[in-house]
Amino acid sequence: MQLFVNDLTVMDFSYLCPERGMVGESWIVDVILNGELNEESMVLDFGKVKKELKYLIDEYVDHKLLVPAEHSYSMVTRDRNSDQVMVDFMRPDGRSIHLLCPAEAYAFVYAQSVNIESVGQYLKEVLATHLPTNVNGIELILRPEVIETPFYHYTHGLKKHDGNCQRIAHGHRSKVIIYQDDELNDEWQQYWATRWQDIYIGTYEDLVEPSLSVFADRQGVGSDYYCFTYESSQGEFSLALPKSECEMVDTDSTVECLAQYMADEQKRLSPQHCYKVFAFEGVGKGAIANA
Repeated sequence: MQLFVNDLTVMDFSYLCPERGMVGESWIVDVILNGELNEESMVLDFGKVKKELKYLIDEYVDHKLLVPAEHSYSMVTRDRNSDQVMVDFMRPDGRSIHLLCPAEAYAFVYAQSVNIESVGQYLKEVLATHLPTNVNGIELILRPEVIETPFYHYTHGLKKHDGNCQRIAHGHRSKVIIYQDDELNDEWQQYWATRWQDIYIGTYEDLVEPSLSVFADRQGVGSDYYCFTYESSQGEFSLALPKSECEMVDTDSTVECLAQYMADEQKRLSPQHCYKVFAFEGVGKGAIANA
């Protein structure tokens, strides 16, 4: 007997990629359970599937940075005296990425790359240990939202958030809708999809000089890098990555602020028009701003 639940949850996270750098992603999760009927004539109560399995998926992947632990670029150093973990992702040509964060900010996927197959296997191994004895198998279908209009991948951190959004490197795959003078404008939508392809959105107030950062001794981290540090309720977070893979904003990087930033930038680029921006944060949610 099989039990299925579609759209169980959406995982919003970022991952490290040798070619693309730090990539924000959003995947929808469907689940199929294989097993025998229990004493309630069920494979598993839908309420438990939706509550317990969703919790585990959120706990192990959602709002984390996924690191391909078996890739040759990945160097992981754990501080035995604290909960901090240093990750150095040694991409060549001055494009390395460095983080020092609490351990719970990462998910280490033991594979050469982070993709649907490797993350699916990682999650299956986690979930298998939490299933009742009558359930003898689990299938996970991880899938991106079907988006037929322009979209981008962005990563950020929200230090003022009291939940997991405070982690400095989590992200989203997001579409954008832009109206110019009340007419849908595909050209501007494509502009933002290109501008924010695989981007890190940083906040100026979190910047520190590379020479004063925890990455000062890392070869190559210099004037062409942005270094960020902040402390929040989960601990201290630090990140260094190439300036060419960042966009800096004066505000926090909440979707509300980003929507207004995009609308204001539209007005700056083309002041003779009025704009309405629908900025998405992952799947099915976001903010609207006008300029």
